[in-house]
Amino acid sequence: MTSSTQTMRAVWYTQAREFEVREVPIPQVGKDEVLLKIKACGICGTDNHVHEGEFIAVFPLIPGHEVVGEVVDVGENVTGFEKGQRCVADPTTVCGSCFYCRRGRSLLCENYIGIGCSAPGGFAEYISLKANKLFKIYNLSDEEATLIEPAACAVHGMDQLNASVGVEALIVGAGPTGLILAQMLKLNGAARVVIAANKGIKMDLAKQLDAGTEYIELDRENPQSQWEQLKKGNPYGFDVVVEATGTEQVANDSIDYVRRGGTLMIYGVYNNDALVHWSPFKIFLNEIRIVGSFAQMHCFPRAVAYLDSGRIKVKGMVTDVFPIADYAAALEKLRSRAAVKIAIKP
Repeated sequence: MTSSTQTMRAVWYTQAREFEVREVPIPQVGKDEVLLKIKACGICGTDNHVHEGEFIAVFPLIPGHEVVGEVVDVGENVTGFEKGQRCVADPTTVCGSCFYCRRGRSLLCENYIGIGCSAPGGFAEYISLKANKLFKIYNLSDEEATLIEPAACAVHGMDQLNASVGVEALIVGAGPTGLILAQMLKLNGAARVVIAANKGIKMDLAKQLDAGTEYIELDRENPQSQWEQLKKGNPYGFDVVVEATGTEQVANDSIDYVRRGGTLMIYGVYNNDALVHWSPFKIFLNEIRIVGSFAQMHCFPRAVAYLDSGRIKVKGMVTDVFPIADYAAALEKLRSRAAVKIAIKP
């Protein structure tokens, strides 16, 4: 199984925007590693940024960071994993010895490696990973389990918010991580969770999942009157505003909905050259707290517990499934905004 003479199909980028589906060697299994046969790997907005050479992309590269697989081989030092077990993979690796790691801020590691971004990822038939990065799952389908990595990011978002019981929250955007974060806020004491997003498939699913307490369906072409109505109906704004669209203009406007003493969290993935223009006096006068939520670290156990137990609902989030050979079509569907979540299945 692990011989370098055996090959597998994978999405292979030589550089930004340049990829093909090709045969590559099946990865070797190290002493502390597990070889997974990939059952599904989610595709998200980050993969589109990787396609453009943004985020933390390093080429050549096999992308894909939301890995779900089945154990087919284990290294000689590995215990606790057996062939046939289903697992999800934490895609993060840190050095443990840089300035930030030594200060206990490992997510800020100067040598941070992310599978599917700066190391071989999951848009392939097999992947070999450290055993300590794998978590067993039992009750989720392969497609549903692709949401565990986004859920881990939502857990980190909750940690960053550190919101008090009874807060009123506004989530701007209804993508998978936004809908998961909305559910976590509801489960952890938010009095109101208002979801504002463009009318369409994502908002339909938000209601189906009962992700929020209120829903503002925006007109994609002319949402201004609805934004004005939201402000009029909430003159004091919200304790928590989460900008989850990754859109520069929405990020600029989002601060106008933050209550005095409230928190704005930048949660989407933006173009590397996107900029915001906020009044520092407004932030100073109103004591607005602005936080970022980049990815996650040590959040997978909580994410698995939430999703595998059914406490966080993700059924129906994966709206489209593509084989590896149709990766280009999957990217196009992602950009069309006509899907909630897309999975690639070998």
